[in-house]
Amino acid sequence: MGSRELFFLVLLSFLTCLVLVASETNNLDVTSLKALMDGWKNVPPNWVGTDPCGSHWIGIGCTGASITSITLASLSLSGTLSGDIASLSGLTKLDLSYNKGLTGSLPQSIGSLKNLTILCLIGCSFSGPIPDTIGSLPQLSTLSLNRNSFTGRIPSSIGNLKSLYWLDLAENQLTGPLPVSDGTTSGLDQLVNAKHFHLDKNQFTGEIPPQLFAPNMKLIHVLLEFNQLTGSIPSTIGLLQHLEVLRLDGNILTGDVPSNISSLTSVGQLDLSNNQLTGSIPDLGRMTILNTLDLSNNSFQASAFPSWYSNLPSLTTLHMQSTQLEGEVPPNLFTLPQLQTVILRNNQLNGTLNLTSNPSSQLKLVDLRDNKIDSFIERPGVNHVILARNPVCIGEEKLYCRDVQLDHPSYTSESNNCISSTCKVDQTSSPNCLCAYPYTGNLYFRAPTFSDLGNSTIYKILEHSMNVSFTELGLPVDSISLSNPIRNSDKYLELRLEIFPSSAENFNCTGISSIGFVMSNQTFKPPHMFGPYFFIPFTYDHFPGGSNKSVNVAVIIGVVVGGSILVLLAIFIGFYALRQRKRAVKADKKNNPFSSWGSSKDKSGGDIPQLKGARAFSFGEVKKYTNNFSKANDIGSGGYGIVYKGTLPNGHLLAIKRAQKGSMQGAVEFKSEIELLSRVHHKNVVGLVGFCFDQGEQMLVYEYIPNGTLKESLLGKSGIMLDWSRRLRIALGAARGLHYLHELANPPIIHRDIKSNNILLDERLNAKVADFGLSKAMGDSEQTHISTQVKGTMGYMDPEYYMTQHLTDKSDVYSFGVLLLEIVTAKQPIDKGKYIVREVRQRMDKTKVLYDIHELIDPTLLGLTLNGLEKFVEIAMRCVADTAAERPTMGEVVKEIEGVAQMAGMNPNAESSTTSENYEGSSQAFSHPYSDESLSVYK
Repeated sequence: MGSRELFFLVLLSFLTCLVLVASETNNLDVTSLKALMDGWKNVPPNWVGTDPCGSHWIGIGCTGASITSITLASLSLSGTLSGDIASLSGLTKLDLSYNKGLTGSLPQSIGSLKNLTILCLIGCSFSGPIPDTIGSLPQLSTLSLNRNSFTGRIPSSIGNLKSLYWLDLAENQLTGPLPVSDGTTSGLDQLVNAKHFHLDKNQFTGEIPPQLFAPNMKLIHVLLEFNQLTGSIPSTIGLLQHLEVLRLDGNILTGDVPSNISSLTSVGQLDLSNNQLTGSIPDLGRMTILNTLDLSNNSFQASAFPSWYSNLPSLTTLHMQSTQLEGEVPPNLFTLPQLQTVILRNNQLNGTLNLTSNPSSQLKLVDLRDNKIDSFIERPGVNHVILARNPVCIGEEKLYCRDVQLDHPSYTSESNNCISSTCKVDQTSSPNCLCAYPYTGNLYFRAPTFSDLGNSTIYKILEHSMNVSFTELGLPVDSISLSNPIRNSDKYLELRLEIFPSSAENFNCTGISSIGFVMSNQTFKPPHMFGPYFFIPFTYDHFPGGSNKSVNVAVIIGVVVGGSILVLLAIFIGFYALRQRKRAVKADKKNNPFSSWGSSKDKSGGDIPQLKGARAFSFGEVKKYTNNFSKANDIGSGGYGIVYKGTLPNGHLLAIKRAQKGSMQGAVEFKSEIELLSRVHHKNVVGLVGFCFDQGEQMLVYEYIPNGTLKESLLGKSGIMLDWSRRLRIALGAARGLHYLHELANPPIIHRDIKSNNILLDERLNAKVADFGLSKAMGDSEQTHISTQVKGTMGYMDPEYYMTQHLTDKSDVYSFGVLLLEIVTAKQPIDKGKYIVREVRQRMDKTKVLYDIHELIDPTLLGLTLNGLEKFVEIAMRCVADTAAERPTMGEVVKEIEGVAQMAGMNPNAESSTTSENYEGSSQAFSHPYSDESLSVYK
């Protein structure tokens, strides 16, 4: 052995010993964590070196030399969770919540973490089935997978989790029946120690199994709202003596309400609304601590107002809309001491409404619209009584005879006896008058016991509770601020929460992840009146120094030592790397998706396309993802060819448009199209995932949009009820998408085929503009118009464009105006020879209620409160003005629809609700958004 070789050997031994002395983390855990890092972007800035425990990596907790916790909530991580997680055998806590960039499926190997007690993945983008190996975690007490995109059934193996306390699978796309044990398989009925079943807002079907509930269970929350459950309510639910909240609303439940439901004497909130329940209205007189009761929109037998209400002294909120009540409303109802809201709309109640018998001082709303009340004895102090469309209001102009829209309650935390500071533009003054960058998000309370959202005392109690809790937990929090309380379409109380840092203007990564863990793990317990909650934060972009670099001495030592080792190892592996280079180059060329595109400019394909966010797929990949283009995956067709449903290995769904031979473009045109579409990135525009230009094929790969077209929902083919607020949100989303194309895309794009069949609805009924087959990019030299052959769909087409062949963005505005009329009427633009624009224009009378177009309005909207409809129709008619100069821009349309949304009591920036809400019946089969069902089209 030569002296040089001996030197390197000695040096290597010395450095290895040095690392072993400095390192506190066992090698297997380091290797596993490094493997996880390889699949993630935006990891914390001090994740350097080779000693996570000794260097105190952000979010990494250790016991001795073993990594025992990973808590990285709300740090903008992106990537996938690899199977290497299984090698961290000492892991007890895993919290990756609020990282929307985390995608893909959960690895089966997660079942190897036998010491895991907490698994929180709230508000990420994980998809695919929940692995059945999750039932192999004997210590698991908290399983929170809510607000992801998981599909398939609940694994029956979850029933093996004997230590499980908290089960939250809400707001996914889970299907199938609720699993129960049958002697050979496990089920949810075996979770006797669980207190929380949060299974709402999925797509569960079948009956609620009677064996799901037993007297030895400790459940306090059973949330099954907004699914597709059928059959009757099992009487075994009355055995849950600890139950505090029961929500079964928004399903398709039938039959009688079991009489023993009144034995649930600990229940504070009971919601059975929006089902198809029959029989008598249940006697609930034994539920003496009931705060909120909603039996609305069922098919109960006609009956007088029940007398058991007098046994409910804690009742704050009573909803019995459309429950076939008849007779007089008992005056003593309003004397219940805590009563705040009474909704008895659309019944057969008659006689006199009498509010003079000492009504509750908290009473804020009495809504008896659409009944047969013929007289009203008022009492001053009751703010809102609504009797529209009752006999008492015939010929009357009194305030209570109007469809009054309640004032939106406002609340913002007050300053703590200080003067608010004048802060930088992007900073906020805290309640302690310090300028800072708060950690901000929305708090959602699923079952509050109150309905008076204007009661500031309630929010001050919550503020105090949160401040005390954060202080006791040692979190770096100066103060918190609450604002903007609303009751959203899911009946949740939604509040804006701002958490301000202490001793600095901003939080570091450790502070954010610590607070995120407290919220995701439910460590903070709100006052009882607020009930169960979840928190969805916004992205935090204000770490110290822009990237939150908090590197300490130990990290620097780790970097130096690790760097020395890397240099040494580089010497040893250099020759190996050189030898592998040719092989890697060959592999890269083989796998290069552009290899068949054409290698020179003078060939048909031109240069490799410049893409932004889209990827190229090989023909073999697409063939695999579509199950060999099977008929079962065929979800639509048109002049271009067939659209197939595809599934990526990580469970993500795709819609793949495969051009038929006769409709293929030249390579240059195809490249130009995908370059254009790859630049389009907006939440209200269907996203291009990629393309395939391989083996003589041309395919465009889009994100899969699960809930069909707006047209199908308007025609009642999807099984989704579109109330007025949902239609407004859809119109606003479509307007924002089109505004983006016109003014923010680079280059600007004229869609040229806006219609209800090209507005798709995602899993939360967010509108997405789709189908760019006729679109035109507007170049710098075409700022006024493009002269082009007329293309589009009859009924939606701009007549000025049709006559002049001059295409402008105002041509899209015209089509959008027709779309707005379609949203109001649910009629096709041309129906039986009648043109909807002409019909509305001829009938419209601005001096009358709803502009006297009642006969044209969608019958499913009649009887609902349509605040802002007149303004909405005005916007539509401005859009369909005869000349482009008279029409507004899409930017102006967006602002005006936002105004209509506010008139309707909505937050125009709130996220849409899920599709499972307000089903009229089981979802019917409907043609998919990628089908070519339309009117006559010029293409």
